[in-house]
Amino acid sequence: MSQGAAVVIGASGGIGAALADAIEQEDTFAAVHRFARSLSGERHIDLTDEASIAAAAERVGRGPAPTLILVATGLLHDADQGPEKAMQDLDAEWMLRNFAVNSVGPALVAKHFVPLMPRTGTPVLAALSARVGSITDNRLGGWYSYRASKAALNMLLRNIAIEAKRHSDRAIVVGLHPGTVDTALSKPFQANVPAGQLFDTERAALQLLDVIEALKPKDSGRIFAWDGAEIDP
Repeated sequence: MSQGAAVVIGASGGIGAALADAIEQEDTFAAVHRFARSLSGERHIDLTDEASIAAAAERVGRGPAPTLILVATGLLHDADQGPEKAMQDLDAEWMLRNFAVNSVGPALVAKHFVPLMPRTGTPVLAALSARVGSITDNRLGGWYSYRASKAALNMLLRNIAIEAKRHSDRAIVVGLHPGTVDTALSKPFQANVPAGQLFDTERAALQLLDVIEALKPKDSGRIFAWDGAEIDP
C-alpha cells in the first residue's frame, strides 16, 4: 500500500464517485478523501468558494501527503441554460460561471493542494478537461463558454505543471478527456454518440486510472484522452 493519500474532488456522483470507488477498491492508498459541493461537513468543497478549498486542503494536510489529486468537476449546462449554439446566445453571467467552475476552481485547487504533495516520488494532479477545449480541433464552433473555459483550463494546467516541477521535479500535472460518459452532464447530447463510445461511469473511471498509471514526468502539462492519446491544445 502507498503511504500517500488520494483526493477526489467532485466525488458525490458521476465520474468522480466512480473514480473514488475504484481507487478504494484497488486499496493502494493509505487514505482516500472524497470532496464535493453536495457533501456536508468536512467533505464539503465548493470550487467557487476559495475558503472551502483551503479548508479541504487543511484537512487533507493533517494526514498522509496526497500523491494523487483528481478534480472531477465540470459545468456544461443547468436546468435553465445550455451551451450556446451561436454568438447571439452569449450571456456574460453564464460565461463567467463556466470559467469559475471549469477554469478558476481547478486552478485554486492546485494553489492549495500542490504544496501538500510530497517532494519525492511521482505525485499526480489531474483535472477533467474536454476534447472540445482544443483550439486546433475546433471545427464546429458553438459551445462558446464551455469550449473557452476548458481551453483556459488547459493553459492553466500547463502553467501549474511548470511550477509544480519546482516543488517536486517528478510531479505530473495533466488534463484528462474522459470521452462521452453516461452522466447528467452529457445526457442531453448522447443521441449522436457512436455505438460503443458512450461509457458508463465505472468504465470511464477505470480507463482514466489506466491513463494515469501510464503517465511519466515528461507528460506533465499535456492533455490526454481516455484511450491514452494526446490531445493538441
